Amino acid sequence: MTDITTEKARIGAPSAQPFIDGFTEEGENLSPINTGSTTEQPSSGPLAGASSKGHSHGGGVGIPDSSRAGRLTSYELEAFKALTGLEEDWRFTPLRRLRGLHTEALTGNAPAVSVSAPAGVTVETVGRDDQRIGLAGIPEDRVSANAWANFKEATVITVPSETSLESEITVTLTGTGSDAAAQHVVVVAEKFSKGVLVLGHEGTAVVSENVEIILEDGADLTVVSLQEWNDDSVHASSQQAKIGRDAKFKHIVVSLGGDLVRVTPTARFAAPGGEVELFGLYFADAGQHLEHRTFVDHAQPNCVSNVLYKGALQGKGAHTVWVGDVLIQKNAEGTDSYEKNQNLVLTDGCRADSVPNLEIETGLIEGAGHASATGRFDDEHLFYLMARGIPEDVARRLVVRGFLNEIIQKIKVPAIEERLTDAVERELAATDN
Repeated sequence: MTDITTEKARIGAPSAQPFIDGFTEEGENLSPINTGSTTEQPSSGPLAGASSKGHSHGGGVGIPDSSRAGRLTSYELEAFKALTGLEEDWRFTPLRRLRGLHTEALTGNAPAVSVSAPAGVTVETVGRDDQRIGLAGIPEDRVSANAWANFKEATVITVPSETSLESEITVTLTGTGSDAAAQHVVVVAEKFSKGVLVLGHEGTAVVSENVEIILEDGADLTVVSLQEWNDDSVHASSQQAKIGRDAKFKHIVVSLGGDLVRVTPTARFAAPGGEVELFGLYFADAGQHLEHRTFVDHAQPNCVSNVLYKGALQGKGAHTVWVGDVLIQKNAEGTDSYEKNQNLVLTDGCRADSVPNLEIETGLIEGAGHASATGRFDDEHLFYLMARGIPEDVARRLVVRGFLNEIIQKIKVPAIEERLTDAVERELAATDN
């Protein structure tokens, strides 16, 4: 008589039955055409690109950066090839508008740094050899690596362990020139600390920036990155966070000013039990290019992430890009993850690109999903407001304000929320919407 188990079957769970020859326990085909390994040519398979790794789900027909799991990382600029615009990570970015951030030595003066912090917070200016530099992440693209190769000093901000800050830390970076420059900022939230840090960018600059954020075990940190540059500024910012055990990280990006702004927030779980929230708000006017690429790396079990970015566009040539990547690695059992992007197009002549990506290497998760939507005004909403005596232009502003206010309310700092509400009002006042 055959024994029948009553245990519920789970995706990815070890099987009590013998494996089928040529397949893994999850049913993954180990044929040479997928793994790229043959006796004569160890990497000859057509699906075994440079990003394919042992026991993974492929490398994308030989495309090296098709998987975030295989993305090149290096401190060395020479490790990254010259950009052509054909790369997956750069296909939406107008390289000619980077003004040398990807091709030239960044010898200009970095934006001036001013820090206002409550008592107990340590603010230091350190050299490149400081041991805290490089702990949160390694450059993942040529522009970030160029900044790494050229920065001369870094600003390090530390929130002491077991300290709950009563007011926010305000870091203001003010650009005063248009020569291509490099910037480096390190934020450390020590064990069981809690605080809010606002990273504000203003003035005129052409700058590539690396921001490292380290959350030690049990830390609770909110970082708000405001891009309120003058219209002629170019800003590329890699903001990488390392999340410790049971730590909570909230990251909010608000991009309003600048000619070209490209912010790439990354959150990596370094221990179990972490929680990450990545929120973003952007409002693109005529000719502006605002690009945001988020990445959440679930490399540890029992972690939670939530990503929500919302944008509005108005004016000819306004272009926004959102690319969201979530990677759930094989050992990240118990993961709960979701990402969503929404865009509201206000006028003709705009373009919004939205690409959610979800890469899962285990089925033993609580949940994972993604969503994306781009559209114009809802005529029914406008009709409802106008039917109650509200003029059309005012009704349109109310709809946009309500659409974006969801992100502003995530900040939970009244002074900053009021500041951003006023900034959105100024954007809306710039046109007839």
